[in-house]
Amino acid sequence: MNNTTIEHTHEEPIIVRFFAHLLSYIFHPLFIPLYVSLFLLYVHPSYFAGYDLYDKFWLPIRVAYATIFLPLFSVFLLWRLKFIDSMFLTTQKDRVVPYIISNIYFFWLFWVFKNDSGVPAILTAFIFGVFIVSSAALIANVYFKISMHAIAMGGMVALFLIILQQNTMLMTVPLCIALLIAGLVCTARLIVSDHQPRDIYAGLLIGAACQFISAFIFL
Repeated sequence: MNNTTIEHTHEEPIIVRFFAHLLSYIFHPLFIPLYVSLFLLYVHPSYFAGYDLYDKFWLPIRVAYATIFLPLFSVFLLWRLKFIDSMFLTTQKDRVVPYIISNIYFFWLFWVFKNDSGVPAILTAFIFGVFIVSSAALIANVYFKISMHAIAMGGMVALFLIILQQNTMLMTVPLCIALLIAGLVCTARLIVSDHQPRDIYAGLLIGAACQFISAFIFL
């Protein structure tokens, strides 16, 4: 009598996978600096109190240009020139050069903000945190496929905790929303990607730690 081993593969319902993909796109790591900037600009009551409408219009555009457009355009060029296999950066190998290139853009934006007296220290510190966590992710990528989404979520939650510690606004609702989003996004990555739980947990811890380090330096 032959013993056969039947493997049961569990896949979430299509509606669950749809929303997991949707969350992954809406809260793509490259979008988080823009979302944070908009929160600091339009929700926080004091960080940008001296900004007029013109400055409030252009600052998010500067952030989006350096943290979204330039990295995405660079990845597109790398893909078209066949330096990487996919724009989705599905392998550790594909992520190496985009990490390095993005680091340059992140550091450039940090340097611009650092030398702009009108930009509050909280945003400068956050962008520096983005730079150092991208460097940390590049190193971690050598050993395992750390989750970039989890890194971004860890950094976002850490920033909200930093604002809470500064006691400049009531952060109960924003922090709860940030924690909810982080939980949903990390769960989504486990559903629709090949990440292991350690990739998620490591991303959250490294993302948060780098923001705390940056806050210690600049705030």
